[in-house]
Amino acid sequence: MDITVNNINELPLISAQILNYIADYRVILFFAPMGAGKTTLINELCKQLGVTDQPSSPTFSIVNEYQSVNGAVYHFDFYRLKDEQEAYDLGYEDYFFSGNYCFVEWPEKISNLLPSVAVSVFISVLADGTRKIVLQKGLS
Repeated sequence: MDITVNNINELPLISAQILNYIADYRVILFFAPMGAGKTTLINELCKQLGVTDQPSSPTFSIVNEYQSVNGAVYHFDFYRLKDEQEAYDLGYEDYFFSGNYCFVEWPEKISNLLPSVAVSVFISVLADGTRKIVLQKGLS
């Protein structure tokens, strides 16, 4: 599934489309360069899921937990990880296999640990500033 985002005001509709595409998948992997809008998109997805907290990038904490009407939502940012052992120490498996939504920024930092049952979200910034989002079920 391919989506073009022309401006930030489209995010509520686009997030609803993404959640519809995700269906029963719970691990969502966000591949994009710095500043492409990963956290902004995840914030809107959290709103659509009924999270009342203000989601923020877990760059320093690695994982943030938010409560929604349907249970916990986990938001990971693996940018600062030095190696995959840090993800083991964090207990990533408990999160990924919990049945709760897990939104993962910088999944390439733990590529050997990713579950095959995931949705990959690729965000690219086009020359005119629009974003192209490509969704793919399974690992790329």
